[in-house]
Amino acid sequence: LVISDGSIFKSKDFFPKFSWDTTPLYFMFGDKERVLYPEEVKFIADRTDFLCIEKSHGYGTLGAAELGAKHDATAFKKIKSEMKVLFYFNAALAWPFTSYSKDFTNERIETSPKFKSFLIKNPKTGELAQKHTAFLFNMLNPDFREWWVETVAKGVKESGCDGAFIDQMHGNVNLMKDKKSDIEIAMGEMMANLKKELGDDKILLANNASDNNAKYVYPVSDAIMFENYSAVHYNKENLLSDWDNMLRNAKEGKISVFRLGVEGHDRGFLRSISNEEKNKVMPKISQEKLEYALACFLIGAQPYSYFMYSWGWG
Repeated sequence: LVISDGSIFKSKDFFPKFSWDTTPLYFMFGDKERVLYPEEVKFIADRTDFLCIEKSHGYGTLGAAELGAKHDATAFKKIKSEMKVLFYFNAALAWPFTSYSKDFTNERIETSPKFKSFLIKNPKTGELAQKHTAFLFNMLNPDFREWWVETVAKGVKESGCDGAFIDQMHGNVNLMKDKKSDIEIAMGEMMANLKKELGDDKILLANNASDNNAKYVYPVSDAIMFENYSAVHYNKENLLSDWDNMLRNAKEGKISVFRLGVEGHDRGFLRSISNEEKNKVMPKISQEKLEYALACFLIGAQPYSYFMYSWGWG
């Protein structure tokens, strides 16, 4: 596999199978209410060897996201043994969908002082800070970092997955701006410990770890996602940066996942309509914009670069 500068990509035994026969695709999805139907498993397996099962998948049916991941990782590997499936966990938001994190809710947090100590308070209100209905982790708490590493490694093992997709590299720095450097170092240390705990044969995929605020995360990551989901990511400067970083990743033997979100187009219009209306128009918009989105990927694509084209996570 030749990189665009003429050098050779050095793959690792635990990476997914890679081929240029068709556009290399990465899938990432979740359904909070259920697991996949057999025909959906086959549809996805026919198109990719590399995917992540999202944060709340199967929660409604099985009661815990790691069980949803285990159910469908098993289903994929039954029909395609070489499939590489990643377990999702967030480094900044305390989503309560796994059995390990179920106490991070308004109803349960007061009965769990240990978990409450892992969270950040809003400096203006003194109450626990929240974003998208989730509490926020305190990256500077060493007990939290130890629990987090053990928890993610346990999730990967118990779900039978091939590694972890870690979301949100910022460490909630917006609430502790005076601790920016300390947070970045702590994030790097935590991710390095996770990679060590997972073992040499598991994939560690870090979202947006090419950003400067994740400079200590980048060296220990096997794969990097460029999560370009909104209109600002369609600008020339951002695309040029992503292409440069895909080359950098390839030269360092890292996987690149280039996500371009359909919702980045006509964002004002999409915000003005209901979800029901959006579901009707998004397939048409996605088809209209596909050629451009694919070109944005292919211009910068290197060996072990994967394309993800989607809206939302459903």
